Amino acid sequence: MPKLKLFPDLPVLVPQRGNPISRRCFQQLYLKQGWSFQGEFPNLAKAVAILAPHTSNYDGWFGFLAMLGLGLKLTIFGKDSLFKTPLKPLFEWMGVIPVNREASQGLTQQIVEKINQQDKIWIGLAPEGTRKQASKIKSGFYHIAHAAQLPIVLFAFDYQAKTIRCLGVYTTTGDYDQDLEKILSIYQGQFSAKHQHNLSSPLQKLSK
Repeated sequence: MPKLKLFPDLPVLVPQRGNPISRRCFQQLYLKQGWSFQGEFPNLAKAVAILAPHTSNYDGWFGFLAMLGLGLKLTIFGKDSLFKTPLKPLFEWMGVIPVNREASQGLTQQIVEKINQQDKIWIGLAPEGTRKQASKIKSGFYHIAHAAQLPIVLFAFDYQAKTIRCLGVYTTTGDYDQDLEKILSIYQGQFSAKHQHNLSSPLQKLSK
């Protein structure tokens, strides 16, 4: 697969942030570190975006630069208690939406309700859920996507090639085990981790 040092233009339906100047600055910062971006974005107003593998704090750094370079407005969810601190303006700027994990209706339902209130929203999630080795992929991203009837857009880190890849779109069927197997098959051969030993067990099996 050729390595292209460029950023795709986001389609019109995808939620966007920033301006041409800010995007150019973050693109240059990202590219000067030897990284590139591969793949085209689907023209979707709403989606759940997942990025894997997640084995290092560097994932957040490169992912953040790529997001700002693309001009992608990505929403993540955080504990409502975070918004009771002086960091509230920062979390709001980053696109964090507060949720109450103790609420009776459950976290997934809260997130679905917030999704339904938006005309455009891309939810960003890391399926492994931790930088440390996990025994399985967390199912939260899937249940949110299926309950909100959103497609899943797949992204992968490839540290060997210094590339973030958009691998396309997957639509859930309601059969989690079957769908997860198909999603993982899309990742096969498309990723490499910063810290191989921190890969989740399902991704370790794919990298052998």
